[in-house]
Amino acid sequence: MADRPSREDRELFRAHLRDVTPLEVDVVDPHRKRIPAFPRQSQRAEREVLLEMAAGWREADIETGEELVFHRPGVQNAVLRRLRRGHYVVQSELDLHGLRTDEAKLAVIEFMHYARTRGLSCVRIIHGKGQGSQGRQPVLKPKVARWLAVCDDVLAYCSARANDGGTGAIYVLLRRNT
Repeated sequence: MADRPSREDRELFRAHLRDVTPLEVDVVDPHRKRIPAFPRQSQRAEREVLLEMAAGWREADIETGEELVFHRPGVQNAVLRRLRRGHYVVQSELDLHGLRTDEAKLAVIEFMHYARTRGLSCVRIIHGKGQGSQGRQPVLKPKVARWLAVCDDVLAYCSARANDGGTGAIYVLLRRNT
């Protein structure tokens, strides 16, 4: 409990305030607008994490045919089946059309960071079918598959249903934030 001021201190305080005139204000603004804080340090730290992730991502050995399918050990077949059938709500998507490989890799890394920080559980990545590339072969499709396979937040992914992009897109099921 705080010590109360002595009688002498109170009298001295009153003596100093004797000539003070109270301000008359008839309007009070109860809601002061605060200037929102700009998280420069947080953004710098997030950017460093993204760059570290980009440097640390290694190429995984994944066979990629027409349809992409991947799941981590422990993911039940029923979960993968529901993902393949499009039963999960796609909460966000990333379209990689027109991006070079290095741009696409950074976009995937940033998108996965975005999904993780927002607690998303299912997203779609559109990588394209390669119709516009040399030899009409997909360039980004196998690379995206490898990048996602080494991302710890990814539980499973598979090619999307025809109305969601078919083999030119994938559904990605993400680990829940704990």
